Amino acid sequence: RYSLFYNHLKNIEESEGGLDKFTKSYKTFGVNQLADGGIYCKEWAPGAEAVFLAGDFNGWNPFSHPYKKLEYGKWELLIPPEDGHSPVPHGSKLKVVIRAQNGALLYRISPWARYVVRDEDKVNYDWVHWNPPQSYIHKNPSPKRLKSLRIYESHVGIASPEGKVASYKNFTCNVLPRIKDLGYNCVQLMAIMEHAYYASFGYQVTSFFAASSRYGTPDDLKEMIDVAHSMGITVLLDVVHSHASKNSEDGLNQFDGTDSCFFHSGYRGTHQLWDSRLFDYANWEVLRFLLSNLRMWIEDYRFDGFRFDGVTSMLYHHHGIGTGFSGDYNEYFGLHVDEDALCYLMLANHMINTLHPECITIAEDVSGMPALCRPVAEGGGGFDYRLAMAIPDKWIQIIKELKDEDWNMGNIVHTLTNRRYEEKYIAYAESHDQALVGDKTLAFHLMDAEMYTNMSVLMPLTPVIDRGIQLHKMIRLITHALGGESYLNFMG
Repeated sequence: RYSLFYNHLKNIEESEGGLDKFTKSYKTFGVNQLADGGIYCKEWAPGAEAVFLAGDFNGWNPFSHPYKKLEYGKWELLIPPEDGHSPVPHGSKLKVVIRAQNGALLYRISPWARYVVRDEDKVNYDWVHWNPPQSYIHKNPSPKRLKSLRIYESHVGIASPEGKVASYKNFTCNVLPRIKDLGYNCVQLMAIMEHAYYASFGYQVTSFFAASSRYGTPDDLKEMIDVAHSMGITVLLDVVHSHASKNSEDGLNQFDGTDSCFFHSGYRGTHQLWDSRLFDYANWEVLRFLLSNLRMWIEDYRFDGFRFDGVTSMLYHHHGIGTGFSGDYNEYFGLHVDEDALCYLMLANHMINTLHPECITIAEDVSGMPALCRPVAEGGGGFDYRLAMAIPDKWIQIIKELKDEDWNMGNIVHTLTNRRYEEKYIAYAESHDQALVGDKTLAFHLMDAEMYTNMSVLMPLTPVIDRGIQLHKMIRLITHALGGESYLNFMG
């Protein structure tokens, strides 16, 4: 594993001029404005016969601006300035036009697009060129790296009592002060990377470089992070590099008209349970895309680190489907491990640790892969923390299956303290997985329907509410005390 990582790193140094240059590709790929006002465009579409840029700027002429073919499936286009001004105005719509191998013309959103919006009368998202005359300038430095995290896991869209999708502005004004007052020192944001299907909670990403426009503009998000930093709050992004949406009109799928491009072709390229596409982590350009993606979120938006979603799915060819992990070492070492994906995670953590050592990375891994949270130099995965995913499952199992008098304290304490030596864990009683995804919150498990009728301060506590509130507090207290080196709670 380490030799695979080392060889990748060495190849990047020799072929791309170093990891720093390689992971800055978000400044050259996609559509970027040059200092003289001109526009430089670059795409990777190895299966395309020809590539063009169309949009409001050229009256949607699909052939007036052809890209020039480069080596290794890359294409570039330089549009000179017009009287010192950009030929593609801020806020105008664009599409990459791909002539596929079968001759079909495909209108695609660039994988590197920074802003995509959906009109209310449309199903698909549109790519909007985001290049404001004056972008948001961060005023506050990032907080110093925390020794212990108290994480408030949150979703901007549902952070309001109103029956609508809430905004970055609402979160900045109404939620951040609450997070600060409650004593949290870190906020973890779900569903920021653009996703067409809102009910996926951000886990079916369509545009990896675009902050979701349903909550506001990129500058609104930058301001939100800046205000959090002014309060001394660390801000983490829930990053989804484990899979991608199957959408092709407004997603990565079939970008160049082929089944592969960013993904494995055929059976290996589709996740059976999630109905989504799986990245080919051995591919050079996929590494460029994903590593540059992480760097963009750190440097453009000033995120202080990442919670990597679906790490278990990445680590194994079986994606953890129908597999129980007992802790036997044969489960973690063998041909069933996807070493290309593991190598990508090692590269990602090495890059973050080298270029931005103040940043934090967290792995969502249910399997318990050994050394995932040990330094890459030791042959580990390089993560700082892993989520203690057995703990919330244990609480729900106890509440569902046992009477109060049958709770086994020895078993509870064992579950809370059963973790790999010298790997840091984030303990939690419930996260969005328990509270949203096909289940109920702990409070609803404990009190259910009486929550609606018997929680008034004007009436005496019923036995159900009394028991529920006490257990709710005690579950959180013992989880906080014994479960790990840091703590997480889902909003609300």
